[in-house]
This record gives sequence, structure tokens and C-alpha cells, in this order.
Amino acid sequence: MGKVHGSLTRAGKVRNQTKFIAKSDKKVKNSGRARYRKKMYKLIKYYRKTKYAII
Repeated sequence: MGKVHGSLTRAGKVRNQTKFIAKSDKKVKNSGRARYRKKMYKLIKYYRKTKYAII
């Protein structure tokens, strides 16, 4: 049998040394229908500016 790398007394050494940073509030991303709708509005806005104007 092979040897175990390191002893269990050192388990979690690096994690315990790093300083704790609280999680910051993040904006919730759209999903489903709202995501598709946002995507379409961006496309329409882009196409209005180009020579491929649809609308």
C-alpha cells in the first residue's frame, strides 16, 4: 500500500490561514422569459443603428 500524503493534524491548514471575507450582495440575473426578452431588446437596439435596420 502507498503512503498517505501528510498527516491529518495539518488538515485545513491553508483554509484556516486565509482571512474571512463576507459575501457581498449580488444582483440576481434574469432567467427564462425575462432573459430572452432582455436579449431581444438588445438585438433590436443594435439593428436600429446598423444598415440592417429591420424596424
